[in-house]
This record gives sequence, C-alpha cells and structure tokens, in this order.
Amino acid sequence: MSSTSFDRMSRRGFTLSLLAGAGVTAACGNGVGNNNGATIDARVDSTLNQMYNLYPNTQTLAAKSTGMLVMPLVTEAGFIVGGAYGRGALLINGATVDYYSTVKGNAGLQIGAQQYAHVLFFMTQDALSGFRRSSGWAAGADLEYVVRDDGNSITADTNTLTSPILAAVFGQAGLRLGATLEGTKYTRIIP
Repeated sequence: MSSTSFDRMSRRGFTLSLLAGAGVTAACGNGVGNNNGATIDARVDSTLNQMYNLYPNTQTLAAKSTGMLVMPLVTEAGFIVGGAYGRGALLINGATVDYYSTVKGNAGLQIGAQQYAHVLFFMTQDALSGFRRSSGWAAGADLEYVVRDDGNSITADTNTLTSPILAAVFGQAGLRLGATLEGTKYTRIIP
C-alpha cells in the first residue's frame, strides 16, 4: 500500500468516525435548546395550586419553609418487583433553582400501579443545604408526613413543625395501595 492510499484510508476512517460520533451525541438529548424545563415548571405550578386548594394549611408550611421540592407526577408500578419515577423542581423563595428526578425500587408482595404527587418542605437551612450538596439524596423513615395517602387533613403540630423535612403526598390515582417516600432517591438533572 502506498502512503497516498494510507492517507486516504485514514481520512475516510476519521470522517466516518466523526460522523458516527456526531450521531451518537445527537441522540443523547442533553437538554440544550428544548422546553422540558418550562413543562416541568408548568406542572409544578399546577401541583402547588392543587395542593393549596385541597389542603389550605400547606400555604403556611410553604411560607415557613426554606425550600420546597415539588414532584408533580410520580408513576409507581410493581408486580413482585416494583419501581417509581418522576421529575420535578426545587423552589426557593418561589423560584425554580434546580430540577430533580426521583427513582424508587422495591421488592416484595405487590401488584398494581399508581400515580401521585408529593412535595418536600425543607424547614431548616441545614436540611436544604444537605439536600443540595448531596450527589443523590435518599428519603428515609425520618420524614414526617403532613399529608399522606391514607388521610385527608393536615397533621402538622408543634412537634411536626420542628422536623427538618416534611412531606405531603397527595393526588393518588391507580390500583395500588399506599404511597410512601422511604427509599426514594432524588438526583439533580438537566431537563
């Protein structure tokens, strides 16, 4: 093989590699130039309006909180092994500062599917800062629920209001019983 044909092969190989790489990265959907953030923001606003209408006392919680993570739609399904996924926004002083996804996996005796919304109220600056600094924050059993799927009223009292993080789970629809946030992981995303 002469050096000319070798150069041609190298250029051709380089060009094909470049085109293949461009095709792969174009399929990644990195969020630049889309309106996914606006869609999430609209769903967050709608969810907050629904929560404030159903549970007016949550307005007081919102005013006292240092931030709120609003997950407008979480879809959960399971048959022996189950999981859940949703996307939402972190609001500080009423403005969106970051977007998050939520993922949950579980195993056990279960069957069905449901959708629900939830809001986490960060009642202390330390709780909010810890959430924002983590690379993937997991909700634990130490969450205090102020609105839960099995009740229709705010259960906030003086003990609850001193908790660093409060949760409101509402708007359940589906054929699965119970919606809890234990074991749910939240990760910052670019929508």
